[in-house]
Amino acid sequence: MGKRKKSARKPGPSRGKDPLDTTFTCLFCHHDNSVTVRVDRKEGVANLVCKVCDQRYQSKVTHLTEAVDIYSEWIDAADAAEKARDRPSRAGASSSIRPVAAPASVDDSDDD
Repeated sequence: MGKRKKSARKPGPSRGKDPLDTTFTCLFCHHDNSVTVRVDRKEGVANLVCKVCDQRYQSKVTHLTEAVDIYSEWIDAADAAEKARDRPSRAGASSSIRPVAAPASVDDSDDD
């Protein structure tokens, strides 16, 4: 004799995806939720703007790009700019900074 067939269970309700953030904390003025990211997929451009200090960043987007990706690119670009500003280039440093010659001493009189 065979077992009874169990009725097929219907799949449970699927969990909806939580939307990703589109507002972030500004790197420069440190205000929460002051940075907004707008992604225009038709134009292929994303704009990031801080409402408080008016910092701006613009980047190209693909169909996979999200607002968080643009915020991360902005952080990376700000870090790279900070490192470039702190570290002078070798070619520019040697031509723009020259040692100052010591002034001629005024005490050259042999009248004694």
